[in-house]
Parts: sequence; structure tokens; C-alpha cells
Amino acid sequence: MSEIRNYTLNFGPQHPAAHGVLRLILELDGEVVERADPHIGFLHRGTEKLAESRTWLQSVPYMDRLDYMATMCNEHVYCLAVEKLLGIEVPERAQYIRVMFDEITRVLNHLVLIGSHAFDIGAMTMILYAFRERADLLDVYEAVSGARWHPAYYRPGGVYRDLPDSMPKYKPNRFKSESQLKQLNAAREGSMLDFLEDFFERFPKCCDDYETLLTENRIWKQRTVGIGVVSPERALAMGFSGPMLRGSGIAWDLRRKQPYEVYDRLDFDIPVGKNGDCYDRYLCRMEEMRQSTRIIRQCIDWLRKNPGSVITDNHKIAPPKREKVKSDMEELIHHFKLFSEGFHVPEGEVYATIEHPKGEFGVYAISDGANKPYRIRLRSAGFVHLAAMDEMARGHMIADVVALMGTLDVVFGDVDR
Repeated sequence: MSEIRNYTLNFGPQHPAAHGVLRLILELDGEVVERADPHIGFLHRGTEKLAESRTWLQSVPYMDRLDYMATMCNEHVYCLAVEKLLGIEVPERAQYIRVMFDEITRVLNHLVLIGSHAFDIGAMTMILYAFRERADLLDVYEAVSGARWHPAYYRPGGVYRDLPDSMPKYKPNRFKSESQLKQLNAAREGSMLDFLEDFFERFPKCCDDYETLLTENRIWKQRTVGIGVVSPERALAMGFSGPMLRGSGIAWDLRRKQPYEVYDRLDFDIPVGKNGDCYDRYLCRMEEMRQSTRIIRQCIDWLRKNPGSVITDNHKIAPPKREKVKSDMEELIHHFKLFSEGFHVPEGEVYATIEHPKGEFGVYAISDGANKPYRIRLRSAGFVHLAAMDEMARGHMIADVVALMGTLDVVFGDVDR
């Protein structure tokens, strides 16, 4: 009779399912996990410390580098913290734009998560479908900010600029005929809002396609049903939030429980799971994309009807308009002071948080009255979930560790900070 041997195995950091920057030390009894010990720090950028030597405004792009799958949500919570310290009001139009882009970012995040989770488990088609839709939404990022990946679009006091009146179009090349180009550019003839309206009219059908591929797929269910079960009590005790908490049956969502911006004026539902396993968390994320579609459509309707300012008119916080800078000495001085010295924030401390695609993301900021933060501390959503890896993985097989890594939805810029 063969002898069962115990092993200690390094799962990563080179393992594809560890996404290159997690070292997970597994103690095994044969193929059964007895202990899982996550070792992090391979992507530590020192963001919190770097913020202390940058002005309040210069730290906005650092937020993009944290969870690079949910960039604008990171910017949003940082701007909320600064605005609380400054005591300034954000124009209503800017609030609607922020909410719309938060939900676009939630869809972008969940597309990557569901596509890569399925890919890690062995379903290749799903990630191709998800990235097809993701490319269109990244075009929206690029049109509004100039960057597809790290937009730095939000600003303390509002957003960088209003929504553009046109979208970039596909250009003629030897790989596309005129009829193909015409079809590809059909939705891009109008404004950004026209493009988004067209996208989110067809997106529910895309979600149906994803569910056709996965939801009743017997292999997908064999790999996710009953895997990584977390009870509601343990989810609360371990500090879960977002889909990880709602998948265990607790309807906690900051957009409903502690509304910020204009979420209290919008109509949407909070999807909740029953069993607290990988499958229920997948279903929650699928339904969240559908609810984000509802929110975005409401924002599009409001933004069409209500023009206005998109950033505060306090020129000690936000730059004046370019034409005024070129014609008015006082405005030129405001512009120069803002981008050389930055703005000074009153003494105090504040904690701001939002419902990030991965859960509760928070910024704790302390100001000593200077033009730079005295301290910045970030409450990562993914860090808490990764800490539960040991408890979730015990008693499962090595192959299930891959399914668990996918369901956690961790990005290591966010975890390591």
C-alpha cells in the first residue's frame, strides 16, 4: 500500500493563478490543504508613505495604481476624504458623473474578475467575451481622460472636465472594409452619452451570453458549488465586505446603508447569495453588473437634461478656465499657485469610504494644515479577504485553491499598497 506523504508547497509567486505576485505556502496531506499561508509584499509601492511627500492633488494618480482594475473608484474615495477636510460642495452634475463612472468601473472590474476566474479554472472562451466588452468601456475612459488604464479623472471638488461631445472612431486600414468600419463606428457618431446609451442597451444581452457559458455549465458548477463556503457569522467576524459578504447572505452595501453622492436618488437592487460559496459570489457579481447598468441608464438620462459645472468654482482648490488664465492676472496666479504649491487643507482627520467593486475601500487622512498630507492610511478591501484564505482553503484540494483565488477578487497593488 502506497504511503501518503505530507508536503509544503510554494503556490506562486510564479503560478499563473497567483497572478504573479502572491506567494501562497500550502501545507498538504496528499492533495488536501491543511494550511494556507499567504505571503504578500511583492508589489509593495509604498503609496501611503509617498503621499506624505506629494501635494494633496499630486496623490490622485497614485490611487489609480492601487487596484488597477477599479481605478476611478480609488480616486473617488480619496477625493471624498479631501473634500470632507476642506468642507467644499461638489456640483450636482459632477456627482452624477462620478456615480456613472463608479458603476462603469464596477462593470470593468467584474468583467476582468469573471473572465479571469473562469480562465484560471479552465474555461478560455469567457475571458475573450469579457475583454471584448471591456475594450469599449476603456474607450470611454480614454475619451474622457486621455488614458485607458490610469485616468486620474476625479479631482477634489469634482471631475477634471465635462463629458466630451464625440467619441474616437476606428480608422480605415487594410484589415477592415468600408462596410465593417461603418458598422463599428455606428455607435460612435454621437456624444459619449450616446455611445454609453447604445452600449448599455446591448450589455444585458452580453450578460445573458456569459450566463449561458457559465451559470448552468456542469464543470463550472462542479468547480465552484460548495467551494470556499463562509457562513454569515464568519463573514462578519473576518471583516468581509462587498460581494464576499453579500454572497454569504448579508445585504450590506454602502450605496444603500451610508449613501454618498447621489446614490440615494437612484433605483437599484442589492443582490444577495444564500450559500456563501464561490458559485453564489459569482452570481452576485453577475447581478451587480445588471444593477450597474440600471444605475448608469438613470445617470445618462439625468446628465442629458441637466448641464452645468463639473468642478467647484473655488480657484484655490480647482484651476480656473483656460481662457480666463490667458486674460486675467489674478486667475493666472491661482493657476500657478495651485500647480506649484498646491492647496492647503485645514487641520483635522477624516475617514471616507465607498462601496468599491471589491468591498469597502477607505481612506483615513490626517492634515496638519500643510499642502501635503501628514498621514494617509488606506483600508484595502482585498487585504481582508486574502487573510481568510487559510480558513477557506482547509480541507479542499489543491485544484480548489485556484477557484478560491478567483473568488476573492484580489489585486495586489491594493493588497500590498
